[in-house]
Amino acid sequence: MREVYFYATCLVDLFFPDAGMAGIELLQSAGVRVIFPRGQTCCGQPAFNCGYWEQARAVALSQLALFPRDLPVVLPSGSCAGMMKVHYPELFLGQPQEAEAKALAGRVFELTQFLVDQLDLKLEDLGEPVRVTLHASCHAQRDQGVLDQPKALLRQLANVDLVPLARERECCGFGGIFAVREPGLSEAMARDKTEDARASGAALVLSTDGGCLMNIGGTLEKQGFGPTTMHIAQFLRERTRVR
Repeated sequence: MREVYFYATCLVDLFFPDAGMAGIELLQSAGVRVIFPRGQTCCGQPAFNCGYWEQARAVALSQLALFPRDLPVVLPSGSCAGMMKVHYPELFLGQPQEAEAKALAGRVFELTQFLVDQLDLKLEDLGEPVRVTLHASCHAQRDQGVLDQPKALLRQLANVDLVPLARERECCGFGGIFAVREPGLSEAMARDKTEDARASGAALVLSTDGGCLMNIGGTLEKQGFGPTTMHIAQFLRERTRVR
């Protein structure tokens, strides 16, 4: 049986636990044994993005120790996966843990990326007809090239009409600390994204990233109309069966 580590991420743990469980169940239903290391905390991205690299290393160091075996590390977040895969080697450059960080980076996968590229997962749609659109996070797209994989999973579903966003590659305005430091600009970007989502006619906005869902979903809730939001892992698990 194939084995993987599952790194839930802070946002999934605190705000989207159902998405985390859905990701684990998708892997398990595909015959994968999932190892969930205790002691998971933040990946260190907020401190890293703010330039506090020493503090980010202290947080990241405790995460390095969680994955001692040479197994894939799967994350239901393009953002955190990007941090571990792309920026851990940068963060630990010249440090005693440099080789360890590089080795871990080579084993990191965003969830949909692993389901498609490594497992070639096949799904059977059990749900009612629905129109959805996909917001691909900046980190998923730019750090890891993850854009086609979530679409490939959704396109397997006979009763799901996947419609594109006109401004698909634009940021939703979350950007972690950016939304706090530049709230006005972040709000304007989120409004652009919600207008795009409404224009698509979709009932659901899906994403691989909890932070984006918080920003888009919060803006839609504040506006009082439009589609709802859901993590793609939860959506896939609720309406499908692995074949």
